[in-house]
Amino acid sequence: MKLSKLFAVLSSAAVLSSAVAFSSNVYAADDSVSTEGSSSMELVIGVLGEAFMETHDGISFTYNPTGSGAGINAVAEGRCDIGLSSRNLTDAEKQNLNGDVVAIDGIVVVVNPQNPVKNLTLAQIKDIYTGKVDNWSAVGGQDHPIVLIGREAGSGTRDGFESVTGTSDQCKYRQELTSTGDVITTVAQNVNAVGYASLSALSEKVHAVTVDGISATEDTIRDGSYKLQRPFLLVTPKNKPLEGAAKVFMDFAMSPEQAHFVEGAGVVPMAK
Repeated sequence: MKLSKLFAVLSSAAVLSSAVAFSSNVYAADDSVSTEGSSSMELVIGVLGEAFMETHDGISFTYNPTGSGAGINAVAEGRCDIGLSSRNLTDAEKQNLNGDVVAIDGIVVVVNPQNPVKNLTLAQIKDIYTGKVDNWSAVGGQDHPIVLIGREAGSGTRDGFESVTGTSDQCKYRQELTSTGDVITTVAQNVNAVGYASLSALSEKVHAVTVDGISATEDTIRDGSYKLQRPFLLVTPKNKPLEGAAKVFMDFAMSPEQAHFVEGAGVVPMAK
């Protein structure tokens, strides 16, 4: 988790004081809320969980970063109150589960500022990362080989990027790095490199290309016109409505009054 960013958000008294104070009479003092799933949601669920406990004395809040699939299975099997998924539910999963979008994560494709390529189509991005296109000249750039930079296996950002682009298990990475910061730094130092990162991590050291002519902004991510994005879902059972502290947290997280917490975590809130 980006702890410095999380602490900066949570230490703001003005932000915390604006949190909705739901009635403390709807849960017992020993109630708890358990969440499990997407590691990509660590920052946003951490911000929401800390803010929730700050305004709801007596409730404990836990988060287990096991991955989207594991979180979906955990809530389906009754092993946690709320599952966390950074992908849409499958048709089969939707038979028994609800997936409420709490936020959307925009993923940007970044190039070196000296690279003349300013736009790529989603199809070109797929061709580049699968090795079908291996020279910048094929997409409007100079005659230089493309150096593919990505995240390590298990990274939520990698999972999101490969899921949206349809490149799972097909990418021909030159380097697989363990942090977004390393991706940014590597692309900034190599004029032929290309990488990807969450919009919240975008740095002036690199340039984010438009995708199909659309820039990644809060508005274009929210309206769906920027296609390189993924949802952050709170997953709950259809046949067992949430009760007690879990329901209070769900109402809290989905409330428009909490949008600033979600924004503070670097993603686009759905409730606003």
